[in-house]
Amino acid sequence: MKLYHCKNARSLRPLWALEELGIDYELVNMAFPPRASYPGYLTINPLGTVPTLTDGDLTLTESSGICQYLAETRQPNTLRVDPSEPAYGDYINWLFRSDATLTFPQTIVLRYSQLEPEARRIPQAVEDYSVWYLSRLRSVESALQDGREFLCADRFTMADITIHYALFLGRSLGLDARYKPNCLRYLDNLMARPAFQRAMTKQDIRSTPA
Repeated sequence: MKLYHCKNARSLRPLWALEELGIDYELVNMAFPPRASYPGYLTINPLGTVPTLTDGDLTLTESSGICQYLAETRQPNTLRVDPSEPAYGDYINWLFRSDATLTFPQTIVLRYSQLEPEARRIPQAVEDYSVWYLSRLRSVESALQDGREFLCADRFTMADITIHYALFLGRSLGLDARYKPNCLRYLDNLMARPAFQRAMTKQDIRSTPA
């Protein structure tokens, strides 16, 4: 199993998941954007995006999907919520919400505040999509009320990995200054997990193209 990763990109989700599960894997750390910095990457993933996970003949490119795949195929583990559990519906909803609702507006903020040349940056778009993201973060704030540590099933699951990354990315964009107390607590507490810390350390080791 091999994970292609860029520092602090969405590939941090599966990297963290692999560390939580204790799975043997090879990590390929690449400079962003990998389609330009890592020779042959477009052959591995024609989209040129990160992450890419290869497992035998299988190639996966969606970060939350990879987390679900790992939970389903590397059993038993506590990161998976079984369909027989009452929290299963919430679990699936959080997995899909992580990108469709939360990370999507952040990509607009990132592009038009940092990635585009100065002349092409659009402050109004940055603010509009920041507000969009923060308004949808209310669902996370509500789920963590009454001191709850995790989003569902009364335990740490893949849903926490996928949703937490959105909050983590928001911090890099300076949006955490507008986070509510539950989200701030959740962000900091999960960043203290040993597996998260290991993932952060491993992503600082640059790989050499094969």
